[in-house]
Order: sequence, then structure tokens, then C-alpha cells
Amino acid sequence: MDAELNALEDRLQQLIRLAERLRDENGQLRQQIASANNDNKLLRDRVTAARARLEGLLGRLPQDAE
Repeated sequence: MDAELNALEDRLQQLIRLAERLRDENGQLRQQIASANNDNKLLRDRVTAARARLEGLLGRLPQDAE
């Protein structure tokens, strides 16, 4: 009976450690997602600004005389 309780206690400790590791990993992944989302927003903003500049430049090009 003691051996079974000890085995159960060991297994429970393993599960607790696993849950803690998974919680930590989940937090790190959430931070990575937030950072990636921020990077994506910055890149979208840069693409939008570049598009606006290109459209402005294209608007200043002379039209074909055909």
C-alpha cells in the first residue's frame, strides 16, 4: 500500500511539474505571438506608406502622348 501511495505521489509530482512547464511555455508563446503581431502591424504600416509614396510618384509621371 505504501509503495502504491509513493508511486502515486511521484506521478502527481511529475504532473505538477509538467503543468508548470506548460504554463511557462504558454506564457512565452503568448509573448511571442504579441511580438509577432506587433511586427506584422509595423510591416503593414510600412507597406501602406510605401504604396502611398509609389502612387504619388506614379501620379507625377507624364502621361503617354499617344
